[in-house]
Amino acid sequence: MRDAGRFACGVREFRTMNLLAIETSTEACSIALVHGQQVFARSELAPRRHAELALPMADALLAEAGLGRHALDAIAVGRGPGAFTGVRLGVALAQGMALALDRPVVPVSSLAALALEALEDEAAILAVIDARMGEIYAACYRRDGNGGLVVLDDERVCRPDALVLPEADVWNVVGSGWASYADVLRGHLTGGLRQADGDRYPQARHVAELAVREYQAGRAVAPEQALPVYLRDKVALTLAEQGRATP
Repeated sequence: MRDAGRFACGVREFRTMNLLAIETSTEACSIALVHGQQVFARSELAPRRHAELALPMADALLAEAGLGRHALDAIAVGRGPGAFTGVRLGVALAQGMALALDRPVVPVSSLAALALEALEDEAAILAVIDARMGEIYAACYRRDGNGGLVVLDDERVCRPDALVLPEADVWNVVGSGWASYADVLRGHLTGGLRQADGDRYPQARHVAELAVREYQAGRAVAPEQALPVYLRDKVALTLAEQGRATP
């Protein structure tokens, strides 16, 4: 999927900013490029093909914008949580490119990027990713009225029936966790449900939106300081544990 459009965040301050964003934490492999006031993006649902697709997507976007890699000011990445291999790949790609170009990295929560897939209204947002093994990754947000997000609680990994949500009058829910556990999650909403979409995934264009804000605020980091966030204390299970886990 190819997308191009206007980029509203911070354009007055960074009219010529060039930022490449990578998001590979879930089944969706997506890359976005901020070039001045425009954002170009490509995304594909391609489980187990992220390593094959990510760099060619990046090169295609740079070519479309008429830029070389050395024109980039920063590399942004969805730093998780999500699938272990996808999160690790995205961070490794961002670190490698940033080191080669001597540029900073802007890590962005993949759950926050997912939250921007929700309706643009005043409702609280539950961003929820199916973490497999009978668990979910979840966090709650609200739009701040200026294109950004207000964090309502901490990211966490838990069983769907153990999810505790903050109080809100109405909710929008996005992410694969809803597709897998809608019946359970519905019972944990503290208010009414306005909209829910289980077919949404974190997208690089939203990583880019949030990353521009982080860059403006001086929160870019050196490549070696851009670390993945897995949330799980143990990201690799033994075969016996995998056999006991809930699919």
